[in-house]
Parts: sequence; structure tokens; C-alpha cells
Amino acid sequence: MTNNQTMTEEELLLEYLTVNSAYEPQAIPETERFTFISKITGIPQVWTLGENGEPAPFAEMPDRVLSVFHSPDGQRTVIGMDHHGNEKQQLYILDNNPNRTLEEAGEELDGPVRGSRELPEPMKLVHSPEHFHYCGGWSPDGTRLVYSSNRRHPGHFDVYTVNADTGETETIYESDANCIPLSWIDDGTVLVSLKETNIDSAVLAVDAKSKGTTRLGPLDTPARYHSPAIIPGAGRGYLLTDAGEDTQYIASFSVGKPEKMDKLLHWEDWDIEEIALSPDGRLLAFTLNEGGISRLGFYSPETGAHELADGLPGGVIGGLSWLTGARLLFTQKSPTQPGDIWEYRPMERTAVRHTRLGRSDAAGPLWAEPELHAFRSFDGLEVPYFFYDQSAEAGRPAVIWVHGGPEGQSKAEYNPVVQYLVHRGFAVAVPNIRGSLGYGRRYLKLDDADKRLDAVADLAELAGDLAASHGVDAAKIGIIGRSYGGFMVLSALTHYPEKWAAGVDVVGMSNLRTFLENTGEWRRYLREAEYGSLAEHSEFFDRTAPMNLTDRIEAPLLVFHGRNDTRVPVSEAEQLVADLESRGREVELVIFENEGHQTERIENHILMHTKTVEFFGKQLRGDQ
Repeated sequence: MTNNQTMTEEELLLEYLTVNSAYEPQAIPETERFTFISKITGIPQVWTLGENGEPAPFAEMPDRVLSVFHSPDGQRTVIGMDHHGNEKQQLYILDNNPNRTLEEAGEELDGPVRGSRELPEPMKLVHSPEHFHYCGGWSPDGTRLVYSSNRRHPGHFDVYTVNADTGETETIYESDANCIPLSWIDDGTVLVSLKETNIDSAVLAVDAKSKGTTRLGPLDTPARYHSPAIIPGAGRGYLLTDAGEDTQYIASFSVGKPEKMDKLLHWEDWDIEEIALSPDGRLLAFTLNEGGISRLGFYSPETGAHELADGLPGGVIGGLSWLTGARLLFTQKSPTQPGDIWEYRPMERTAVRHTRLGRSDAAGPLWAEPELHAFRSFDGLEVPYFFYDQSAEAGRPAVIWVHGGPEGQSKAEYNPVVQYLVHRGFAVAVPNIRGSLGYGRRYLKLDDADKRLDAVADLAELAGDLAASHGVDAAKIGIIGRSYGGFMVLSALTHYPEKWAAGVDVVGMSNLRTFLENTGEWRRYLREAEYGSLAEHSEFFDRTAPMNLTDRIEAPLLVFHGRNDTRVPVSEAEQLVADLESRGREVELVIFENEGHQTERIENHILMHTKTVEFFGKQLRGDQ
């Protein structure tokens, strides 16, 4: 008898929900060591591998770790941490050299936060708890870090440098918009992304001394720019952009000729999503997104040749970080592999798995691989979806899982609720409706502003396709989504109430107008580029808002939200649920007091997903 046969269903569900993962590998320069982030202790923390190859704590932080930046000499590390999920990241510095004194390590930076005798103690470096901070990494000489923050004004992000030894801060660029430092070009120049819409940005090279700026790329072409890879000391490098194209490609740039972007490598149908330059500059690693499934590749700047790696498990690859000039670290995850750190050696064409956190002896053998399907929507548009199913039983229930964003993408990744529902006999569809990333700029723009209901119609069409093509019971289809996906759940329940037997809304918006009025100032103009503006589309928002159409909701509804959500205010959930309760509808609201937009703490993660599974079981299968 196998382990899963001896377990109760409650115990097995817990296995699905508590399986761990490792992600965001960061090579420690001048060593052959690396760090990664994992929730081994129940909340994201920084880990490394011990001498026995097993995970070992790298630092002890009292709350959620969001980012890690190692200094160029590997001697110091900056860690970004927020408070109870509010995403207001503060920066702390650690000295990784046990032979240095506390004074040399920067004890004057307002003292330690928490630590132990075995681990370096984090010191406050950039600390203003009411504000956001986005770090762009260390200067090449290892003396300063660059970050942006909205300290001057809630909706304006300026760029600062901070001396890692003294804590002295200098403003190098003021902005009346949302900007994020990407990296240093050299010790005196910083690359900054200035967000213009929810997807498009301008990229500026900012001189840290003169405060002068140079805009990169063609001025008259809206485009995405990200993932820069800098050639040390050359004033040039590589980045990803879709300028002039429908999909993202690798381009080279030079500060000396800022308007010129030379296209180096491009697939017409798919985005290249991430790049990383090897320390010796000989290889540019990249990931290619083929409909939510990754391919790892390598490009030679010297010869122009490229090669896609073979022999890797299928799924999603990200977090590229070169350990040496011949060893690339990355996160590998798939529907049946929750996430671990791998290494690829391009010269040998071999792969090595470094961590084995993403596994469960009891649940793992039950996990299902999806099939990739597509359906024709109301206007003939082909819409792709991952379809999970382990049953041929006619009339079985189904659940549709809607991604957030809105410009997100469902990928071939592990989802514990999807997997457990499939184990329990549900069919599950995970679509990339119009407006999703990964299929080109045209597809991405198909749901903008007053075209929003076209995306809702995609969901209704998918429900019909599940019944027609896969034999599910059309009267037993549920829908679940997070953030924008939660808004789509509510929109589906109000605009196509006859399609749904149950809905789960996680941190979703109930009215785009009230959401835009109450979200952070710095986020509003970016969201307006996608949803439509308060000035021009308020009437449309009110006419189509789920909050104003609650009388149409027939399906039972389960709602989750984080009290500290700085993206979608908790009021979006509270106003909706209060209205439904006044109408006598079947609705339940769960608010996590110590969470924000994400649900990171293991106890909350377990509670939310356990209630979700029980809810769908009751509403779609009649479970008691």
C-alpha cells in the first residue's frame, strides 16, 4: 500500500498544500555558492546550501523576504523585506565575512533587526516603513546601491543612491511617475525604467553625478523594455524589447547611440522573457516563452549563433543567474514539480538539480500533467488553455482558474488546488483569455478599456467548450481567480450568471471605478492605461461593475482578501460582500489581518485553499 493510500483525504490535501519550493537563485560573486528564497519555515526567507548539500539558512529576517542583492565581491548582501504583505520593501544589509568587526560591517546603520550567533545580523540600510523601495542593485565598485522610492510624494518615485558603508543617500533623478532602477551601467551611470503605461516604459541612462539623462530606443515607438544585461565598462549591453514588433526580442544598445536598437534574436510568435550575460561576456542565456512553456537558450554575441537546450524537464524556467562563465543557475518548475534550483552547463550540455524541495512522496505520484487546448471565442479568436483531467466520467464537475494581471499569463506551473481538484475527479481549465501576456502585443491589447467585456465573454465561451468538447456537466462549472482574476470571476458571475454554479474571488476588484479611486496614486495611471480612465470611462465602469450588478449573482460565492493589500484595497471585498448579504445571497468573506495582496504565510495559505477545495466540493459535487 502506498503512502497516499494510507492517508485520509484531509491529510493528503495538506500534502498538496505544504509541498515546498525554491526560487530566485542568486550567485554569490567570487565564490561558487548561491542563495535562493524558500518558505521552508512558513514564510519566504533567504537560504543557501550547506556542506552536505541540504538547505541552510543564509539570514534570519522577521518578515517576508522579497529580494536579494549580493555585492560584486560577495562580501555583503542586501535583502529587501516588507511587513505583513504590504509590499513596502525596506532594505537591510548583511556582512558575509565573519572576520570583520561589527563596526566595519556598518553597525552604525541603526543597529541590528534580528540575527543569531551563527548568521550575519541584518542592519537597516534604507528604512522608511510608510514608503515603497525598489532596489536596482550594487554599483560595480561595490560602494553604493541604487533604489527608487515614493518618499517625496505618494504617487511620485525618485531614484536615490545610498552608500553601503555610511548610509549617506543622494537623489539622482526626480520623477512624477513610477520609475524603477534596473541596473548600473558603470560606477557613474544607472539604467532606469520609467513606466508610461501598464506594459510600456521608457528607459533612461541617468548620470549619477550630473543628474543628466539619456533616453534609449526610438522616441516615437511605444515598447516594453526590461531585463538589461550590461557589458562591464563598455557603456553598452543588451535588453529585451518589442519596439516595432509584436513579440519581445533581444536587442543591443549603446549609451553613445541611444536611439539605435539592433535586433539580435527574435521569434515572431513568442516572447523572449529573460536574459543574463555570463561573467566573461561570451554567452547570453535567455528564456523563450512558447505558450506558457519555457525553453532555455544561449546566444553568442560574437558569432550571432544561438542554441536551445535539450534534456531539461518541461515547464517554466526563470531567475537566470550565472554561477561562473560556464555554469548557469535557474528555477525550474512545472505542473508536477513545484520549483527547484537547477544548473545548466552549456559547454557540456548537461543539467544538474541542486535542490529537491518541490516533491511529495505521498501526493507527487497523483499530480497531473495538463494538455494544451484552444477554443474559438464569440468573434473567432483562438484562445488557449491548459486542461487538467484524469477522469473520463461524463457529467463530471469542472473549475476554470483565471490568472491575474490583467496582463499576466497562466503557465505550466504547479498549482496545489488545481492538482487536488483533479485528483478528486474535477476537470480544470486554466485559460489565457484575450489580454494575456505571451502571445504578442496585439493579443495583449484586445481587452483594453471598453473592450473589457470581450474577455468576460471568453470565459463564458470556455464554459460552453468544456461541456461540448470534454463532456463536463454544464450545470456544475465553478470559477476562481486572484486579483484581476478575482474581478473576472465577479464579472463572469454577473454578466453570465447562468453559466456558473460557484465562484471564488481572491483579492479581486468589485468596481474598477472605486478601485482606481482608492488604489495607490503611483499605480492609478498605470492601471488606467489598461482599464480606461476615471475621466473617460467612469460611466462604463459603473454600468458594467459587478458591485452594481449583484442582483444578478446566483451562484454561491467565497471571497478572500488581505487587510494590508496596497494594490486592491480590502474595501473592494467588503462593499461587495455587505451588499450580497443584504440581499440574502450565499456568500462568505475571509480577511487575513497579516497579509497583503499575496497570501504568503503558510497557515493562511492552508486555510484559504482548504476552504476553497471544500467549497467547490460542496457546491459542485454535493460533498457534505
